[in-house]
Amino acid sequence: MGSENPGFGVYVHWPFCRRICPYCDFNVHKEKEIDAEVWRAALLSELAHYAGELEGRTVTSLYFGGGTPSLIEPETVSAIIEAVASHWPVADDIEITLETNPTSSERDRLCDFRTMGVNRLSLGIQSFDDEALEFLGRDHSAKDAIETLENANTVFDRVTFDLIYARPNQSLSDWKNELDRAVQIAGGHLSLYQLTIESGTPFFREGIHPADDDTAADMFETTQDILSAVGMPAYEISNHARRGEESRHNLTCWRGGDYLGIGPGAHGRLTIGDAFYGTHQIHNPDRWLKFATENGHGTAKRRPLKADDRARELIMMGLRLVEGIDTERFKWITGLAFDDVVDPDAFAKMIEGELIVHTATFVTATESGRQRLNGVLSALLS
Repeated sequence: MGSENPGFGVYVHWPFCRRICPYCDFNVHKEKEIDAEVWRAALLSELAHYAGELEGRTVTSLYFGGGTPSLIEPETVSAIIEAVASHWPVADDIEITLETNPTSSERDRLCDFRTMGVNRLSLGIQSFDDEALEFLGRDHSAKDAIETLENANTVFDRVTFDLIYARPNQSLSDWKNELDRAVQIAGGHLSLYQLTIESGTPFFREGIHPADDDTAADMFETTQDILSAVGMPAYEISNHARRGEESRHNLTCWRGGDYLGIGPGAHGRLTIGDAFYGTHQIHNPDRWLKFATENGHGTAKRRPLKADDRARELIMMGLRLVEGIDTERFKWITGLAFDDVVDPDAFAKMIEGELIVHTATFVTATESGRQRLNGVLSALLS
């Protein structure tokens, strides 16, 4: 098959933040006093619970996400890394990512996390403009972001950071200037997200609107041009990397590989025996902690995914990737042919409209198709 082995990833969710950003719809909660030893024990118990069902895997990535996982005690991060290695073989080049924010208190802990085994850092910078950072509810300045990034680059070989664009009243010129600055200090990877307003967030309640569709489209196209010109083309709709610097953990998920999710609200996709399951841990941190402490895990849902469900999920994830979907692997995983899952008339129209390319081995969304992916998927899977 044409695509690489997707690997097996482990995701650890830390649900707490010092401040809740007004655009965020992840499972995040305001930081509070916690018992580090109790939380460490609960996370390790949940990891051990699933390890008993997932023998024979080789872990290729471990990802600490959130929330703000850099608020975790470094000893807990170290304990989880050691536990993963005790439960499974780990790849020689295992990728261990930790998300952090560019504040001085978290900057002081970078060396500790590197010593504990983290080898890839993901910084939530979001903007290099102080006014924009205030609008986005961030608690760092542009100066903080640059200082933390410079420090991170001396500690870690692999560093990535996020930016948010298509903000209200942001011009194309503004975004070009911000991109130019990002390129000058970037390492091998950048994540560049268009602002979306999700139901239930403060921005939604306040009636905030992102940039209009035409402006956002111009920004997207400009992003592709600038990043491609400096050797960091997109490998996924919002992610750009130099060759070999792609996020291995995210590729595992987007390619339809297995990944285990532990911690409050974490999701997983797991092959156990002859079945493929979707797992979802208890969303509320206090309830998750209670159940994980008492029962060894805090699983809220565990449901087998039917072939058609998995096929649709693979399409939604795979068409985000520039490489597209390996149709041979798609059939091997689901038992279904790609052509039998999608609407044939819509598929033909997408090919004719140059939104999708269909070769003998791959189905790939073009740049125009990826820019309009929600509409493409809606038509294909209706």
